[in-house]
Amino acid sequence: MFKAIADPTRRLILDELTERDGQTLFEICSRLVMKHQVGSTRQAVSQHLDVLEGAGLVSVRRDGRYKFHYLDTAPLREISARWRRSGTRQKERDG
Repeated sequence: MFKAIADPTRRLILDELTERDGQTLFEICSRLVMKHQVGSTRQAVSQHLDVLEGAGLVSVRRDGRYKFHYLDTAPLREISARWRRSGTRQKERDG
């Protein structure tokens, strides 16, 4: 997951899905160009989406020939919960 969010283009894709969930590849590419001047090819953006999907940060729903991409923050919540639990145990030991 950390490798997936290390790339700035992938973080922009996640930002765009946060702003407007359920976008097609074409919509994501258009928004990257218009809002962020990121001129990646559709193939490159598709590869970024595959990495994000592999990390569990993006889920996909197919409808006919279209593929809609959705943000999934569950993996981030799991990491955050892990760190909070770890901090609580540390405080208990120190306390």
